[in-house]
Amino acid sequence: MTALDVVGLARSLIDIDSTTGHEGPVSRWLANWLRRQGYNVAEQPVEDDRVNLYVTLDQPLVVMSTHLDCVPPHFPSREEDGKLYGRGACDAKGIAAAQIGALEQLRASGERRVGLLFVVGEEKGSHGAHAANQVAPGSHYLINGEPTDNRLGAATRGVYRLRLLAHGRAAHSSHPEQGISAIEKLLDALIQLRDLALPCSPILGDTSYTVSLIDGGIAPNVVPPQASAEVNFRIVGPTEEVKTALAPLTTLVELEDVTEVPPVEMATLPGFETAVFPFTTDIPFLSAWGEPLLFGPGSVLLAHTADEHVRVDELRAAVGHYSQIAATLLTRC
Repeated sequence: MTALDVVGLARSLIDIDSTTGHEGPVSRWLANWLRRQGYNVAEQPVEDDRVNLYVTLDQPLVVMSTHLDCVPPHFPSREEDGKLYGRGACDAKGIAAAQIGALEQLRASGERRVGLLFVVGEEKGSHGAHAANQVAPGSHYLINGEPTDNRLGAATRGVYRLRLLAHGRAAHSSHPEQGISAIEKLLDALIQLRDLALPCSPILGDTSYTVSLIDGGIAPNVVPPQASAEVNFRIVGPTEEVKTALAPLTTLVELEDVTEVPPVEMATLPGFETAVFPFTTDIPFLSAWGEPLLFGPGSVLLAHTADEHVRVDELRAAVGHYSQIAATLLTRC
């Protein structure tokens, strides 16, 4: 069997715009390509023409998974100075190509108990993962692909996003004493947030946060009656611990939950470098697919950037790494 051109496959995937919500074309292209290679491909509808792909030979005990959607803006592939550039080069179309390359290697050796799961919507809402978890096949292990510099992830932080709502009273700006500025209340809460003691983990480190959105006021000459901010916490333990720490803010603002994703600890294997990562993955939403591992070529520091790329040698090496991880896990089934 001719070895798969993993870079060529990655470039074909990258060149198809699959910004979250518009994954239909890349899913169709990849499903047809995989069928031509002799794989069984089941398409699971998620929304409109968006589908997850479940790829098998026989009943899989180990499944490699990643996502087909990307953040905007799309830009096409190019290869330069030993690096593959393009949206999705490391997050996560290069990873998808490497996993397919690993499956090809395993099939060539006679191993048919490994499958693939490619989901949509990871970058916004994890809708594909939620849908896939309803049809899990009974696999023992899930190797989730995200850019980890070809290291096994020992743990990932979770996410807690909430909205701070400040309420005031409108008044003419020439008589501010007649009103209550919601913006000033919000600013006071955000300043107080800086000094709060947030949870810490010996594995994942300190809880961090970003004030990512602020909105407020209705007109330049009106004391603002409302204001809001969204804050994104990267959590290292139960969400309730963060909520308890934020309780002092409730004298100034109302706290409204937006999103919660728990931190995760994952299996590791001898012979692989390990690390902990501050980002989240689809793993919490694929709990029915088996014990999770996290691995992939590329750096998360390059993901979502205008310079997104992966080293070609790292991408090619990931094929063998994925194959080795899967083969090792099969000995434990």
